[in-house]
Amino acid sequence: MRVLVTGSNGFIGKHMTKALLKAGYEVLPYDLDKTEQDLINYVKEADFVIHLAGINRPLTNEEFYNGNTNFTKKVVDLIKENKRNIPVIMSSSIQAALDNDYGKSKKMGEDFLFESGLPVYVFRLANVFGKWCRPNYNSAAATFMYNIAHNLPIEIRDRNYVVHYNYVTDIVNTFIECVKGNIKPSKEVLSVSPVHDCSLGRLADTLNCFKNAVESDEHLPLIKDEFELKLFISFMDYLSDEGYSFNYAEDARGSFEEIYKSKKYGQISINKSFPGITKGGHYHTYKNEIFMTVKG
Repeated sequence: MRVLVTGSNGFIGKHMTKALLKAGYEVLPYDLDKTEQDLINYVKEADFVIHLAGINRPLTNEEFYNGNTNFTKKVVDLIKENKRNIPVIMSSSIQAALDNDYGKSKKMGEDFLFESGLPVYVFRLANVFGKWCRPNYNSAAATFMYNIAHNLPIEIRDRNYVVHYNYVTDIVNTFIECVKGNIKPSKEVLSVSPVHDCSLGRLADTLNCFKNAVESDEHLPLIKDEFELKLFISFMDYLSDEGYSFNYAEDARGSFEEIYKSKKYGQISINKSFPGITKGGHYHTYKNEIFMTVKG
């Protein structure tokens, strides 16, 4: 199956592309480096569209409507002009329910999809966080993570202000379930679960605890819940030394994912093993390791 991903070079797009390729799909990546003819060709070839492209930090309000509304209409029009009745996922925003230009531009894009007659999935996402999220652009969480990791100040006007968060991997996994056909198209607005609610004060305190723990002799913080584990995995991406590549492997025994590397502090990874499985079968002449059983 060929999947067209618009906004493939963006934050969610990078995760989406990687996950689709890993799942065995062929990805048709469209972003600003491609031409309109590329988009036309991709629409003709695609079996599924994941529409992630959009604008959330424009120089003018007009860019909201060009990037979010008009481009969505262009994608829909191209699909219909080429007589392709292919499913479309749109990443909208919870701000589509608000009266601001960003929200209104997203809502208009949603309406084009719902009125298209195509099989569609319109997901209103909360504030998205995760690895590769761009600080001072994508979300306050990314800005907090980057600044705390690099010993820069953060600004909090109201510590009690609660923000609703989606984790990027939860989004990607939900979208792949749509591609697989396990979630059916809907005439209603959809959401990605779980949504994590966190105050700005708790977010800052948790990230500072992560920083202090990693720099201590213990190296690992105490992770209290699923949300903190997702924050920790994300935060490690900003704390890691420059120039490292991170490995991920998965087979019938489970999976192994590196989430942090540092010349000074070593490495942190997540190792998942299925019941009854034994891993290892090797030894090290010298190694200092700390194991924390998160679940099981």
